[in-house]
Amino acid sequence: MRPPVRFPTLHAPAGPVPAAAPAWNPQRGGTMPSHRYRPAHERVHVPALLRRWPGRRIERAPLWVPVDLRDGNQALAEPMDPARKQRMFDLFLAMGFKEIEVGYPSASRTDFDFVRQLATTPGAVPEDVTVVVFTAARADLVERTFEAVAGLPRVVVHLYTATAPQWREVVLGKERAGLRALITSAATLMARLGEGRDGLRFQFSPEVFNLTEPDYALEVCNGLTRLWDASPERPVIHNLPATVEIATPNVYADQIEYMDRHLERREAVILSVHPHNDRGTGVACAELAVLAGAQRVEGCLFGNGERTGNVDLVTLALNLHTQGVDPMLDLSDIDAIRRTVEHCNRLPVHERHPYAGDLVHTAFSGTHQDAIRKGFARHAETAAALGVPQREAPWSVPYLPIDPADLGRDYEAVIRVNSQSGKGGIAHLLQAAEGLELPRRLQIDFARVVQEATDDSGREMTAEELYGLFRAEYLDAGAGRRWRVGDDWAEVDGRRGTGAGPLDALADAVGAEILSFGEHAVGSGRDAVAYVEARVGGPGGGVVWGAGRDASVLTAGVRAVLSAASRRSARKA
Repeated sequence: MRPPVRFPTLHAPAGPVPAAAPAWNPQRGGTMPSHRYRPAHERVHVPALLRRWPGRRIERAPLWVPVDLRDGNQALAEPMDPARKQRMFDLFLAMGFKEIEVGYPSASRTDFDFVRQLATTPGAVPEDVTVVVFTAARADLVERTFEAVAGLPRVVVHLYTATAPQWREVVLGKERAGLRALITSAATLMARLGEGRDGLRFQFSPEVFNLTEPDYALEVCNGLTRLWDASPERPVIHNLPATVEIATPNVYADQIEYMDRHLERREAVILSVHPHNDRGTGVACAELAVLAGAQRVEGCLFGNGERTGNVDLVTLALNLHTQGVDPMLDLSDIDAIRRTVEHCNRLPVHERHPYAGDLVHTAFSGTHQDAIRKGFARHAETAAALGVPQREAPWSVPYLPIDPADLGRDYEAVIRVNSQSGKGGIAHLLQAAEGLELPRRLQIDFARVVQEATDDSGREMTAEELYGLFRAEYLDAGAGRRWRVGDDWAEVDGRRGTGAGPLDALADAVGAEILSFGEHAVGSGRDAVAYVEARVGGPGGGVVWGAGRDASVLTAGVRAVLSAASRRSARKA
């Protein structure tokens, strides 16, 4: 028997078992320095109230406000360039967002120029969309912000200041009265600069609200409601951030309900929340906050943001969808949304990310696979009995809380492929035997090919047979085509293309758009393998995978592009 693996930096707790511990719990006291931290109830006092939120249900979507272009962007190692910001903004419009925070124009020239571009480009902002801009409570920054938004017909100027005791004392050096005076001064300037301007509204965020004394947060917010003369026709937004999560979600819900029940001119106030995810409960905080009275939720797509990120608006919206509530966003092509966000943020979305990850609809366990297959069969029977297409029948399939087809995914390809992947899995066998490291979506694509082959033969494939099938399907797909490439041009079978590099030019020559590209050396050998995911045939064309192998990295990439184009042609034929 192999000896156990040692972890010299870890030491299993060896302290006493607590006296009150039940016999079934043998956990011992450890040496982690937990005594250094104060529990949330000692850091901020929430007034006692008869809670109403636990008995409520969410029956309609709040106003969703993506902050990827500001809060998410400032968390990136490489902030978005103008082209990426525009692409993200266009995605928000396509998904149906009606209020979008677009930047911090007083802090960044790139943000200022982007806001000016929106303001000066006819039709850049649809008539029913409001732009939000962010500013600190400093006169010069407020003035610069108003310069940026000149000409925008619908805009929210968002003022923020940290109000929690630690931030007041350590960061700002202000007492409660002094900080309120600073906020009031900036808010007064905003009111003066916005005087007589239609379509302009104001927002205030007491940053680190969840660590701020509730009476002080209420005092500041009510003062601004009066100062800005909020009315139902021109409401103010009070946005209450859990800037750093420090408590269980029910505590945040209590704080939100306290504000909901005590804010002045409540019908003239839009109560907004902005949860972060430091404890991993950002989604729960947002959902309980909506139960407690929040009407508006700020967050990022797939949870990008400082530290562990902002709350994920995609998860929140699809959680509503799976409860039978219209999310009021279009999430019907989750992979297109994910690819765009990955491109703009230069960060991957995790394979296990709720709803959007490559593996979230995949069952590797045989018992789960069996239950899902039976669930599909029952679903088909139910649809037939109701006389409706399966896409319209009530959804109830074990282990699948959402129909993947609602998100633009083919659940047959994702789930059945894995049920036929063999003991070690198709990807594992190819990597172990041939050194191939297939991207996740190519694994799914190839598994469909394996499915067809094994269904025909009725037997399991060996690693050698798998590689032979992979070679025939992908590596040899573009063989025989004549090509030449240069630094920014390429020619394939007499057709010329241009691009930023040889592969872009090659894609242009064959009428393809490269969506993703990867390559690696094969084991310790000389060969390289390249993988390409491409859209072939223009915007309405199909998405196909190709692969190439050669001692030259460039040639492997060329063969991968030609493979994708040739496979698309073969499908059409």
